[in-house]
Amino acid sequence: MTATLGVLRIRFLAARSRQLRYGMDNLNRFYSVASLPSSSSAVVVGAGPGGITVVGNLLEHSAELQADRQKLIWVDPHFQGGRVNARYREVPSNTKVNLFVQFAHEVSAFKAIVEATPKPNALTTLLELPQDQGCTLSYAADMCLMLTEGLAIHPQVKPHRGTVTSAVLDEQANVWKVGFDNGESVSTSKLALCTGSAPVSKTVPAIERMHQQSLKPIDLDTALTPSILATTFDPAATTTVAVVGASHSAILVLMNLVKLATSTHPQLRIKWFTRNELRYAEYMDGWILRDNTGLKGQAADWARQNLDTKTFPNSPVSKVISKVWTAGREEESYKAELPECTHIVQAVGYARKPLPSLEIIRKDRGVAEPLEVEYDDLTGRFYEKDSSKAQNERKYVPGLFGAGIAFPERVTDPHGNVEHAVGFWKFMKFVKKVVPNWVKP
Repeated sequence: MTATLGVLRIRFLAARSRQLRYGMDNLNRFYSVASLPSSSSAVVVGAGPGGITVVGNLLEHSAELQADRQKLIWVDPHFQGGRVNARYREVPSNTKVNLFVQFAHEVSAFKAIVEATPKPNALTTLLELPQDQGCTLSYAADMCLMLTEGLAIHPQVKPHRGTVTSAVLDEQANVWKVGFDNGESVSTSKLALCTGSAPVSKTVPAIERMHQQSLKPIDLDTALTPSILATTFDPAATTTVAVVGASHSAILVLMNLVKLATSTHPQLRIKWFTRNELRYAEYMDGWILRDNTGLKGQAADWARQNLDTKTFPNSPVSKVISKVWTAGREEESYKAELPECTHIVQAVGYARKPLPSLEIIRKDRGVAEPLEVEYDDLTGRFYEKDSSKAQNERKYVPGLFGAGIAFPERVTDPHGNVEHAVGFWKFMKFVKKVVPNWVKP
């Protein structure tokens, strides 16, 4: 650890000096687009919170990976903290600040970066915030950028700016040939997919059947960013926005729209379409009920004060929000209410981004054929889809792993409720648990 920290500190401070002296272009050379080695100890795809977590944990097991002989290749088009930095800097977090701080100290590589980074930095800024409250995700995003910059100059990591387009498994050798968008390829025994998710863009079926051509869709990412959302509408125009959903994201959208309607956009009104009652996370004895599906933080506080059945009629927001209950009568509700709307925001969940093309060369064939996989959300591994085999007969695809928001852990609470655990600290707990099995020969 001491030797690694010494090397990392020297390289990081030298890179920081060049950045300050010559600008980002000099630092960007670490995110290489130059030729890749022919083989690597592992390939990690994605540099959002999930990818950062996986790289840090794989480095914790560098001896098993023999990363001193073959570097870990880390691939991303941007190396800018993923969607949390690009899209969600203005979003209030579900996570308390102390867990972001704990995240940055959980593995040796992160600790080395924290120690080597000149102060003040993203972590010292987090430490100055109330530790038992949430914060805007800009603080967590800046921490991601700091960790990314440090991992990029780690002696056992080769970052590559680009995308992975294909991965072919040689079943005989249990080796992946990973193809990149620049035409190069790398052989590795371990491929980790941290490819992220994006808001569901497909129109809700009941709305799609209406063919409501005049409705202007507002991307969920836009609706979650107040500074951009404010520029979407003419402040003087009569505007009615349909908001579909009752998730955490939907409540944040309603918060943002109400702020506009009660300040700079007095002609703005909102129709809130929901088929579910609001659900809140509840702090129990040592655990959290609805930890991943219930409202938390600012969204929960605002919803209790303004949207609950008891508080809504007397809340100021009832002057700008009309609640439309759609349970059991979706099509009728949309047909009656949507024609009055000018815009629509769908806050109905997230979907995995497309994966690289996956193929396999089987032992008895020699020709690559498509490989369809199914994620195991208890181990971070993948099964090959095979309807002819019983569930207990399925085998894992060798050397293929997943983590982050696209591939989270399935958890069951003491009441038997099943959820998927999404969040920085939850990614860390899961990856730290499963990586020791990932790195076994």
